[in-house]
Amino acid sequence: MPGLVIALLGAESSGKSTLAHALALTLRGEGHDAVVVGEWLRDFCAAAGRTPRQDEQAGIAAEQQRRIELAAARHDLVLADTTGLQTAVYSEIVFGDRSLYPATGAAHRATVARTLLTGLDLPWQADGLQRDGPQVRAPVDRLLRAQLQALGLDHRVIYGLDEARTAAARAALDGLHGLAPAAAPAWRSADEGAPFSRWRARCLECLDPACERLDHARLAGPPSG
Repeated sequence: MPGLVIALLGAESSGKSTLAHALALTLRGEGHDAVVVGEWLRDFCAAAGRTPRQDEQAGIAAEQQRRIELAAARHDLVLADTTGLQTAVYSEIVFGDRSLYPATGAAHRATVARTLLTGLDLPWQADGLQRDGPQVRAPVDRLLRAQLQALGLDHRVIYGLDEARTAAARAALDGLHGLAPAAAPAWRSADEGAPFSRWRARCLECLDPACERLDHARLAGPPSG
């Protein structure tokens, strides 16, 4: 039986790779056989010394999927630092090419148990060929959200700094097969460093997208009492 695949998607410089490794360490500390599948695009750029051409995008998405499936055949838990769906979004952003969505969406749906979308609350940082600039973060985020919604894929948006971000990601995995609920952290607000206050109860019923960060913090926080 293949291992459980958890995908991390998100705009550039939103902490996907750091979070994948931190989450893997957390899960290993709980006794799970967890492994990270890195972003093949990063290796491609390093080897080629350039970003991919349009005609190379499908191959990059396929190689990322192959690596995820190979890891899932060998390990219980796989933290996938992007899937082909992320490549498809970049194909639309860079080349105006939407042709990769059907195949990458189907592969994502068939392989991934839960998707974690990293929020845009971290400052943008340069990283050589890998990053185009802070101006592309919001468009990439919008396209990822649109695709996840269109495909009906179960996903959680992750915010917070350092340990709080990892704790939020771990809490987002509660309920997946074989994963016990995460130990409750000594929770404090990821934004202000202040304890939760009484506004939390109001966000239980708030459907305003502007309140997403507050609502997600509630999901990752302790039960109200």
